Amino acid sequence: MAHTAKNTLECLIFDVDGTLADTERNGHRLAFNTAFAEYGLNWHWDERLYGDLLAVTGGKERIRHYQDKFLGKRILSDADIARLHARKTEAYVQLLQSGKIPLRPGVKRLIESAREAGLTLAIATTTTPVNVTALLENTLGPGSIDWFQVIAAGDIVSAKKPAPDIYHLVLKETGLTAGQCLALEDSRAGLLSAVNAGVPTLVTFNAYTRQQDFSEALAVTDHLGEVDNPCQVTAGPTAQGYIDLPYLKRLVSMTFQQGAHHVC
Repeated sequence: MAHTAKNTLECLIFDVDGTLADTERNGHRLAFNTAFAEYGLNWHWDERLYGDLLAVTGGKERIRHYQDKFLGKRILSDADIARLHARKTEAYVQLLQSGKIPLRPGVKRLIESAREAGLTLAIATTTTPVNVTALLENTLGPGSIDWFQVIAAGDIVSAKKPAPDIYHLVLKETGLTAGQCLALEDSRAGLLSAVNAGVPTLVTFNAYTRQQDFSEALAVTDHLGEVDNPCQVTAGPTAQGYIDLPYLKRLVSMTFQQGAHHVC
């Protein structure tokens, strides 16, 4: 995938779960299990099972998939699933409010740098809007939701990732071209959603996604890095310990050979 030098970085588009914070293993998973218990269901999603379920984006869609593929029968109606998912969201927000789900390394630094530089910030996620607000306000502080020009979240589009619809919506709402934006994702589904909309993408993988195929990404790293917590870039240009705006601007303005292994 080539992006010519005329493309200049004007906007960062962030995925949420797994990208801004490690919300899946000890956030959403625990909240699902809390909701299951309260509804009298003998379901328990352990870490391994939940990793398999993450192949399906969207919480309600994940519950349907679990019934169809793992239980082999529909126990809950769509209305039941909606109510169960609403309770799960409440449990997840309570976890966020307890301060138990911090941002991943380098996320706050990069967001603050982008704001100082006057870049547009946006979010493209399948998680619900209330989850986004709760995460931002409990990590970046009250009012931080207003830092983002566009919050594209939840059921705002009918086709969720890996469909490109959520990114098409962000581009429409920001008025920017794909070549002026850079997406930050953590999974193959998110990567495909972005690149199929033409948006160049950097992947920050996590424990659940590290073995996925990220060959379409401009760069792949284990996290964004800090001065005292350097990252490891496994594909893309070498970084000097952490991912910063000059590095991201270089990504959208140059073509390079994918696949080389670099250590920050």
